[in-house]
Amino acid sequence: MATGDETRMAAADNEGVHPWRRYVALGDSFTEGIGDPDPAAPGGHRGWADRVAEVLARQVDDFAYANLAVRGRLIGQIVDEQVEPAIALRPDLVTFCAGGNDVIRPGTDPDAIAAQFEAAVERLGSQGATIVVFTGIDVAWTPVFRPFRGKIAIYNENIRAIADRHDCVVADQWALKEIQDPRFFAADRLHMNPLGHHEVARMVLRALNVPNDLQPLQPDPRPASSWRAARQNDLVWARSHLVPWVLRRLRHQSSGDFVSAKRPQPGPVSIAED
Repeated sequence: MATGDETRMAAADNEGVHPWRRYVALGDSFTEGIGDPDPAAPGGHRGWADRVAEVLARQVDDFAYANLAVRGRLIGQIVDEQVEPAIALRPDLVTFCAGGNDVIRPGTDPDAIAAQFEAAVERLGSQGATIVVFTGIDVAWTPVFRPFRGKIAIYNENIRAIADRHDCVVADQWALKEIQDPRFFAADRLHMNPLGHHEVARMVLRALNVPNDLQPLQPDPRPASSWRAARQNDLVWARSHLVPWVLRRLRHQSSGDFVSAKRPQPGPVSIAED
């Protein structure tokens, strides 16, 4: 099987016809597509990975796609539950985004998380698949997650070093300024909405050197809001999203309990229209 360098060079040389035929996505809610609801999609969510698969499927006739991601999963769970099943599917393209849920937990060590990540990358690359890894988003713009910015930055440097050692493609969310805007996020302020997932899909396709016709989507203008209205919205958000999240942590529960992968086996991709 071709190396990552060879497949990326082939993609650049083939005038829009990429070399991949079997794509498997691993991860948590970000890769599952939470925040981008679509009743027609498997599992009821579309997301950036589905959008990438749709573009890749348009360019070749024998393309297949599986998505093993499950919301709420920590990196240890992703490694234990998804890595070996992914290898068994014999992909030639893998996207692997993991560790975000760990990094935003108090007391966690980004270096230790990265060590788990690297061991998984070594396994996933054992058959020569092209592997795409992700940096975390720059959260300087959001007060809720701003305290974790330093840990995310440290983790990102580890991810870049791992990518360099193992010849991975880096999808750099930290540099994706377009999504550093609340209008690209769902009401829970944690998951991206369809606009955000669309922009991430465009970024991943750029990283893979795959030509496509996805255009930037413009959010609606920011609504006028008083200080009092903004604080009321914060209270509604806290009751609806923050408190349930904290309670799940205290009860050692996850939003992904009793949830299974939405596309456990590679299959053809239905092309959605934006």
